[in-house]
Amino acid sequence: MSKIYTHIPHPHIAERKQQAPPKVADQLPTGSAAARANAWLAVKISTGVGTMWCAYVFAVIAFISLPTTISSHNLIQIVSWVAQTFLQLVLLSIIIVGQNIQAAGADKRSQATYEDADAVLHEAISIQKHLEAQDAEIERLLALVGTPKA
Repeated sequence: MSKIYTHIPHPHIAERKQQAPPKVADQLPTGSAAARANAWLAVKISTGVGTMWCAYVFAVIAFISLPTTISSHNLIQIVSWVAQTFLQLVLLSIIIVGQNIQAAGADKRSQATYEDADAVLHEAISIQKHLEAQDAEIERLLALVGTPKA
């Protein structure tokens, strides 16, 4: 091996080989039983409420009270029904669905970034080996022509 340069790999390389890219699910607590139970329950509720079917059910529930609200002929009650009953109830599920889709996209981007970084790392290691081979060949050629090494 050439004495011109000694490659010292970055310590993160060994750590990275032991880890996968982070996922949204990796953010769940791993500590106490209470924290794990709360996270499990929150995920189950979010999974159930975060569906379009739940949004449809909430819309039906909201529309059940619409005739009474309209028959009151009270503009404030109608605005209140729209804001507090319909929007909050129905949009809650739709927003969760959107967040789930965005989280899945973030996981895919994270995986792609991880794979890109892994490929770049392997290319850098390959380049390092190529440079070492070139150094060895240059040193061999210098020895043949009798030029002193630097």
